[in-house]
Amino acid sequence: MDIVLIILGALCLLIGIIGCVAPVLPGVPLSYVGLLLLHFTDRVQFSWQFLTIWAVIVVVIQLLDYFIPAWGTKKFGGSRWGVWGSTIGLVIGLFMGPWGIIIGPFLGAVLGELIYFNRHPQASGPQSQTATAQSQNSAAQPSANSNLNRALRAGMGSFIGLLTGTILKLICCGMMVFYFIKELI
Repeated sequence: MDIVLIILGALCLLIGIIGCVAPVLPGVPLSYVGLLLLHFTDRVQFSWQFLTIWAVIVVVIQLLDYFIPAWGTKKFGGSRWGVWGSTIGLVIGLFMGPWGIIIGPFLGAVLGELIYFNRHPQASGPQSQTATAQSQNSAAQPSANSNLNRALRAGMGSFIGLLTGTILKLICCGMMVFYFIKELI
């Protein structure tokens, strides 16, 4: 029975690492299940303190994975609209497979920012009220480009946040693989 648990635990760790990159799979929790399966063998006994600390780490990493893209949006100059757009894009992306989870927060942040600039034109910078209609039209074009650039920057912040979350998950799963192998040997 121990051999079966060790093999299942190793599979969970392997699938967990894949799940860090393929957002459809819950990578970090699967890796933790791999540690638990090893714990239930007669060969290895982790302390309850060790298992509890790792359970807390897994929960924190999973929560951060959902909030880091929104934080990245805010860090790169996104408004509250961009943060909400990133979060909504992530939720919608969950139903669209791996690419939806990657692209959803980016598009959501960009769309949220564009909606914000559309509803709050003063956010894109002051415009002279005495300008003629022709100069207003020429001044509006750089403002639109500026808004798009700011929205894309917020979307990039969301994407960098997603990459940061992926790196955190890989580090966490890598540590669990290390403990699994260390205890097995």
